[in-house]
Parts: sequence; C-alpha cells; structure tokens
Amino acid sequence: MPFHYVPEDLACTAELCEAVLSLCGHALDESLGRIARVLLESPQGGYFHGNSPEKSDLAEEIFHGNAFFGRYAVSGRIGGYDYMDRMRLAALARLTARLLQARADADRSARQFEKAAEQLLLQTQVLDQIHESVITMDLTGFITSWNKGAEKLFGYAAAEIIGRNIIFLYENEDDEEEPSQDTFLQQGGREMEVRRRKKSGEIFWASLSLSSLRDNTGQPVGLIGYFMDITERKQAQEKIHHLAYYDALTGLPNRTLFMKLVDQSLVSANRNGSNGALLFIDLNRFKPINDTLGHAIGDQLLQQVAIRLKDALREDDVVARLGSDEFVVALFDINQHYHAGFVAQKLLYAMENPYLVEEHELRIGASIGISIHAQDGADSETLLRLADIAMYRAKKSGGNDQGSYAFYSQEMNHTALSRLHIETGLRRAIGNNELLLHYQPKINIEDGRIVGAEALVRWQHPERGLILPSEFVPIAEESRLVVRLGEWVLEAACRQAAEWHRAGLAPMRVAVNLSAGEFTLSLPDRVEAALNRHDISAAWLELEITESMLMVGTDDVIAIMEEITALGVTLSLDDFGTGYSSLSYLKRFPIHTLKIDRSFIMGIPDDPNDCAIASAIIGIAKQLQHRVIAEGVENAEQLDFLRNQGCEEIQGYFFSRPVAPLEMAKMLMEDRRFGLV
Repeated sequence: MPFHYVPEDLACTAELCEAVLSLCGHALDESLGRIARVLLESPQGGYFHGNSPEKSDLAEEIFHGNAFFGRYAVSGRIGGYDYMDRMRLAALARLTARLLQARADADRSARQFEKAAEQLLLQTQVLDQIHESVITMDLTGFITSWNKGAEKLFGYAAAEIIGRNIIFLYENEDDEEEPSQDTFLQQGGREMEVRRRKKSGEIFWASLSLSSLRDNTGQPVGLIGYFMDITERKQAQEKIHHLAYYDALTGLPNRTLFMKLVDQSLVSANRNGSNGALLFIDLNRFKPINDTLGHAIGDQLLQQVAIRLKDALREDDVVARLGSDEFVVALFDINQHYHAGFVAQKLLYAMENPYLVEEHELRIGASIGISIHAQDGADSETLLRLADIAMYRAKKSGGNDQGSYAFYSQEMNHTALSRLHIETGLRRAIGNNELLLHYQPKINIEDGRIVGAEALVRWQHPERGLILPSEFVPIAEESRLVVRLGEWVLEAACRQAAEWHRAGLAPMRVAVNLSAGEFTLSLPDRVEAALNRHDISAAWLELEITESMLMVGTDDVIAIMEEITALGVTLSLDDFGTGYSSLSYLKRFPIHTLKIDRSFIMGIPDDPNDCAIASAIIGIAKQLQHRVIAEGVENAEQLDFLRNQGCEEIQGYFFSRPVAPLEMAKMLMEDRRFGLV
C-alpha cells in the first residue's frame, strides 16, 4: 500500500536535512537519534554506529549502495509498533543514507580541491624558477600562470597577461583554427609549430609543446605549454618546402603541391556539390624552339608563359607546371562545366601575342584538355589523367599551331585504353614472332614487270587476328616503339630477300620504311650488318624516308645518306609533296626515287589540282634525274594519266594488294606481268 507523509514526517525530514548539513560527530549522532524517537513516538532508542541495543522493538539499517552508515533502533512505545511505523523508519533510514552519502562526497571533493590548490601553488613556484618559456592555462585557454622565461620571450609581465585568453598572443585573433590547436589537447603531450605575437608586435615562429594538467582522478584540469623561438629554423624549412613543392624555374606549384591542393578542394566540392575542372596544357612548337635556340631561351620562354597563364586566371584558380612544357590549371567552383571552355579560350588568347626573349620574337600556342568534376572523375589523379587524354585529342584535331582545346569524353577514354592495350601487346609481339611482312609489288609502267616490293608490317594477334599497320604503327610512333619495330622490319625483310635469293630469284628492291627515330648516325652500320648477316647484296634493299627527316640537321642527314648509298642501297623519298622540304636542299640529297603520295593520286584525273601537283612532281623528278613512282593507283584512268606524264613506276590495288611472301615469290617465279601497254 502507498506510504503517505503526515506533517510530523515532513517536519522531521527538514530537521534531518538541517542536522546533516550543520552538525558532525556526537552532536549529529544525538540529533539523528532524537529525530527517530520523535518520528516513532518512542521513549527509548536512537541512532547507532555499531550494534543496536540487544532489545529493540523496531530497527532499520542505514545503507547507500555498499556504504553502511549505522542503524536506527526504537522501543518502549505503549501499544507497540505496526506496519506503518516500520515503513516510516525505513523511509527515514533511506533519506538519512542519501544525505550522509552526499555529505561524504562533498567532503571528499573539498579535500581534493585543497590538494589540487596546494599542488598548483608548488607547481607555480617551480615554473617561476625555470628560464624556459612556460605557461599554464585552463582547458578553455585562459592563462593561469606565466613564468619569467615567458616574460622574456613575449615581453609581457605576468600581471599583464594572467587571466587573458591565449588567443591574445596569436598572430591573428580572428583565426578559428589556432584555438583548437591549443585547447583540444586533453590527453598526452603534443608538439606543434605556431606563429605568435610579442608585445612589440613582432611575429615569430615558436615550437609549442603542450601537456595536460590532471587532477588525482586523471581528469584534465588544464594545460601546460613550453615555448621555444624557432624562427630561424622555420625560415630554413620554408626554403626547403619551396624547393619541394614549387617549380624552381617558374615559381609555380609543382605536381606534388598541385595534387594536394586539388584533393583538398575536391573534399569541399564533394560536400557542397559544386563543379570544378582541370585543364591540361601542352605547348605547341616548344621543342623545336628549345632545341634550336637552346635551353636558356626555352627556360625564359617558359617563365613568360607561366606569367601569362597566371595573369589570365582568377585569384582562387591554381596553375602549376608539371614538367618540360606541360602545365595544368585547376578551376574551383565554376557555375557550369562549359565555363571551363571559356577559360581555355581565354588562355589561348593570352598566348597569341609573340614572346620577346632576348633578341628573338617567338610565337607559341597550346593544346588544352579539359576534365570536369564530378562528371568525369571524383579524384585528382583521375581528373588529371582524363585531362591528359583530352589534351591529345585537342592536339590531333586542332588543325593549327595557335592551339585548341577539347573536353574529355567516354569515347576518348575507351580509345586511350585501347591504345594502351595495343602498346602493351605490341611490346610482346615484337619478341614473340607475332609480326609478319606482306609485300606490295612495284610495277614498271612500260613493260608491266615487277621491279620491287614495299615491305609492309602486319600483326598476327593471338586473339584479334590480323591487325593492319594503320592501327598500331601510329601508337608505336608515339610510344617510341617504332625504333624497335623498324629494326624488326629491316631484319625480317633482309631474311626474306635471302630466302628468295637462295630460291634463285633475281635481285629486286625490297623497300623498307624508316622512322625518324631510326635515322641516326648508327643507321649505316646497322644496314650493312643486316646485309652481311643474311649474305645478300645491297641490290635487294631500298630504304624509304620522309621529307620531315631531311629538315633536321641537314649536313648530318646528308652524311648518313651518303654512307648508305655507298653500300649500294638506294634511297626513296616517300610521301613527296606532303612536307615542307626546300627544293634547293632536295638537289643535295642522294635520292634515287621520288614517291608521289597517294593523297595526290586519289583525285586524278577529275581533280585539276591533284593532276597539276602530280605533273609537277614528275617534272621535278625528271629535272633532278630521279626515278618517280606513284602509290595508291586504283584504276585505269589514273594509270593512263601517270603514264602520259612520264611516271616510271606505279604501286597500288589496281595491280595487287600486299601479299604474303609465298604469293610474292610465285609472282616473281612466273615473271607475272600486267597488261599495261
């Protein structure tokens, strides 16, 4: 049944609270006993620490948790005690236990506080004798002590600083980051480098070591900080940092710093849903300038480019130099992804005016690839890689040296992955005998006889089957595999010529295409070694070179060509008319044959321009006493025009596609001719 207090109970409760708060010792014991006798209307009994009297009519122990505070015992009431009396005494015992426990807790806290105060006093005296800069503060950053070393370092006396918040000493009082650095530490020790302000206003770098001040329960009550002036060391570190994170030539961030800045911005962009973009910039025509005029001129040009790029951007945008003539720009918080195209166009405009470097007036453009966050990627590495892919698309489709830009697309990504697979597979193919040669006959236009053949490489892929050179040769050229590929073709062509020679076939010119990378001083020795290794005469070999090879180091090129022709190997100038060769140079080269590019044959005889160009090339060849061959001949009308103009040899599908070695040998053995007359 519920227990109801009566007015006498409430009065006893108030008296009990007053006694516990104000009395102690014997007086408290007597007061508690009297309250029990009054409450239970008992002439005998009271409050007992130990055992209660042997005879008592009603008793109740006083417990709070596991703490025992004694017992109440009463007796002697006329009429005895009932259930309600027992409930009153139990309620009194419970209330007494709670009050005595609260008093014990308060006494313990007071003792702990006194002890902490004593320890703090001792600590303050010790700190004041230390010459180093030592301060203490509470957990909210308010300074509680300030030793002589701190007075010397900061210039403030203790009376000026104690009671003020540590923020007062920060370089910038509005900086919200610094307070967290000094006040968050509530466990262990930590060292950090901070900027602080002296009384004179001087800003200096300090090494700050923080440790917790704890009470006897292990709870943090404050912090102690040790300061050391490290300004000189910090300045030296900043110089090292600049060398590590900034490009020494342009002063722009380098790749490492750029990627860190982009990653930091992407965290915010991912959280806020904002747009951003990376622009990968590759300069057009820088390499020829650098190679021709020297690295000193090239370096000055790069410095001027860096200035123009930086001036064309917003203050919050970041431009960095990745290396050589490659730059990258990060655009943060753009409204629409196509705004990156506006910025790319602005950068191209900024580069249009000529650069004045010493006495040179130089012009240079750029190809720019753009990737968008988060449409194309969500991390800096992905965005940079995709922007690089887009840059190559821009470079190929730009159509002018001033520059162009292109956005990344999934199609471009698939193309890049396909190119990577081809490059990787081609490296394997060269060493695994997956390559083979087909031969396209060259025909004498007068008698229809086969007078030569062009060796054309094919790739017999183990999974994809036969791959034509148009798919893998451009990749080989960009990845520099073309030199290894060219070496394989020369070796394979000479090996095949040796087989035909042993089969009793008369020598004919097997034409091998050379890449620019192969056209070095070692080429004549390599050609001679291949002829000797397969024991064939030079009459079996012809090397086809392009016009672009003739434009770099003319004297060296002529020397290499003369060594090759001295072996008896003939030289053919391939794709004539598509380059920029000077006729005054052309007459100096020991060329045997000019080869008219197929792009000038396709329109014959309907296109008057193609007809005029083909006729002019044939006329030039005659004047220079070179033979002339037209490639890409596909119909009788083209053949008739070329024969009437005096062309001597032809090559094309009109007569034969490239064929396997056995088919080529069969044509030669049968002395197969084509009805050209």
